[in-house]
Amino acid sequence: MVSNIIEKMIVYFEGDVKRINHALKVYSFAKTIAGREEMPPEDRQITELAAVLHDIGIKESERKYSSSEARYQELEGPPVAAAILEAAKAAPEMVQRVSYLIGNHHTYGKIDGLDFQILVEADFIVNIFEDEMKTDTVRKISDKYFKTATGREMIKSMYLSGKA
Repeated sequence: MVSNIIEKMIVYFEGDVKRINHALKVYSFAKTIAGREEMPPEDRQITELAAVLHDIGIKESERKYSSSEARYQELEGPPVAAAILEAAKAAPEMVQRVSYLIGNHHTYGKIDGLDFQILVEADFIVNIFEDEMKTDTVRKISDKYFKTATGREMIKSMYLSGKA
C-alpha cells in the first residue's frame, strides 16, 4: 500500500519536485526509525503513510490562503489524505489515525504515540538540513523533541557529532 500512496502523492504534487523529495526523505527516515524501534507492522505502516502524506495539505493551503503556514497545512491536509487513502481502500481506522497525525504534525504538545513521535523526528531531521539550521538550534530541537533512541542517534550523527 505504501508504494501506491507514494505514487499518488507524486501525481498529486504534479511535478513539484521539492515537495515530492521532501516527502520521500521524511518517509525514508520515518521508515528507518520505525524499523529500528521495532514497531508492530500495522503501526509501522501508519507511520510510513503519515510520513509520505504529512505535507499533502500544502497545495490547498496555498490555493485557499496563499500560505503554506503550518496551521493551514494541518487544517487542509487530513481531507486530502483521507481521500487518497480511502481510494486505496485503507481501513477506516488507518485513515483516521493517519489523518490525525497529518492534522497535528506541527503541534508537538499533541504527540500521543510512537507513530506521532517518529513522524515529528523524521520531519525535523529533513527540515534541519533543508532550512540550514544552526547547531545551537539543532541542539535545542534534539533536547526538546527527540525521544526515540534511533532518532536521537541520527540527529547526533548527522548534525551534532564533533560540534562543541
